[in-house]
Amino acid sequence: MRPALLTFGILLAASPAVAQNSRQITPYIEAGQVVTTDFDDTLTYTTVAAGIDANVQTRRVQVQASYRYERRIPYDGRLEDVDIHTGLARAAVQVARPLTIEAGALATRTRSDIRGAAPGVLTGNVANIGQLYAVYAGPTFATTAGPLSVSAQYRFGYTKFQGPSIASPLPGQPPLDVFDDSTSHLAVGSVSLPANVYLPVGVTVSGAWARDDAGQLRQRYDGKYGRGDVVWPVLPTLALTAGAGYENIQVSQRDILLDATGQPVRDGRGRFQIDPAGLRRVAYDFNGVYYDGGFIWRPSPRTQLEVHAGERYGSFTAIGQFTYQPSKNVAVRVSGYDGIQTFGRQVQGGLAAAPTAFNTQTNPFGQDFNGCVFGPQGGAAGNCLNGALQSAQTSAYRARGIDAVVSVNRGRWAYGLGFGYANRRYVAPNGGTGVVVAGLQDESVYLQAYLQRQLDAKTTIDANVFANYFRSGIFGAPRVYGVGATTALTRRFGRLGAVAALGIYNSGQDGFGDVTSLQALLGARYSF
Repeated sequence: MRPALLTFGILLAASPAVAQNSRQITPYIEAGQVVTTDFDDTLTYTTVAAGIDANVQTRRVQVQASYRYERRIPYDGRLEDVDIHTGLARAAVQVARPLTIEAGALATRTRSDIRGAAPGVLTGNVANIGQLYAVYAGPTFATTAGPLSVSAQYRFGYTKFQGPSIASPLPGQPPLDVFDDSTSHLAVGSVSLPANVYLPVGVTVSGAWARDDAGQLRQRYDGKYGRGDVVWPVLPTLALTAGAGYENIQVSQRDILLDATGQPVRDGRGRFQIDPAGLRRVAYDFNGVYYDGGFIWRPSPRTQLEVHAGERYGSFTAIGQFTYQPSKNVAVRVSGYDGIQTFGRQVQGGLAAAPTAFNTQTNPFGQDFNGCVFGPQGGAAGNCLNGALQSAQTSAYRARGIDAVVSVNRGRWAYGLGFGYANRRYVAPNGGTGVVVAGLQDESVYLQAYLQRQLDAKTTIDANVFANYFRSGIFGAPRVYGVGATTALTRRFGRLGAVAALGIYNSGQDGFGDVTSLQALLGARYSF
């Protein structure tokens, strides 16, 4: 419990006294009773929890944090996971005019193996689910030098996955490695000259370095990039873009230790062990030029579409982003991505893309921070973490996909919609030992809808609906789906509050049938 509490405490400490008039910090304690059943087995347990909701928004300080530690107390000792951490924190603090410190932290539970079970409400004993932590921090520098805009950023991050307590049965399927932890570094710098100063086009020169060192199999990602871009305004609302660069990316890892039968030797959490006599092998190596072209369309200050297409990693690539914010009540964001990733790097990127202000829920079944995060009134639309969290694999991969988030906050109503598609094509060493995943593809499709209604000054009702589909490229692997819904009613009586929540989900794997599970909770919260 202590590492998670320290992380969230550090982020809150980043909000100084200048934010007194807008600071809202609410610690709380909770107690509740949970019953969950899949119609073959019923489990009842007590929960006690402590948490904090904090929000500081000023001109120089933007901080929001929501963290909850839950202890589950079973009556018959049949619970595998009894200590649960969930939370999200994002901070941006301008310490001087050109310098901002950014930070983020995430605590959630997520799936380990894409072929395994996909429980929708994480109560009771759930298979294929492990605890995940991620944290990052670093400075961002932005200034001008005459007509030039100069910017630089450094980010250090750490990601830890504890692995599932209950493995998902996959008879006849080869075991896959489970991510453990990694440290990440990212340094980016750029210099830009706007159009029509010395040239009819705008010019940007940029460079970056990225490094990710994973503990599992001593995997190492190292990437260096440099490129130049031009922007040519052809209309008041339209500009054409083109860019080219050079990059050097290498991913390597150590050999896997095999037993006498040729199977990988694993620890209690399913992680492969390193062969002390083995070699370091290259899983991916690209050294060359990449290029793209596209356009930027901005018909109004509230609408922008940017699309780029070209060649990267030796094949076609396309990325883009659309943002639309017609009023303070509505925000829309659609983004397409393509890049060589590791699990740690992608989790760090998803955390950094989360907004510094977001909607929180009173629904204890719906606030797990392992899906889409929706923005508040007047803020950004939000971001979805589903693509990064589809499975916690050790192997590196090329990640491609699209995310869409819609956030609406109008009067007593707040609702959001998030959906997307994620594809991973794995890279792995040629030769060596262990399961060969090179060239295999994983896919996932996800949908999440959120609704909250404030019935009166003291009563709130909210609901979540979700659907997920997963497909592994391993021969004979089952396709997996999960659908479900949750709802909660909360009522405040001064500092004391009461909550009643219901949940239902159905999930299935090809060849294993499906499971329907019901959950109910009654609880009370005291806010300080």
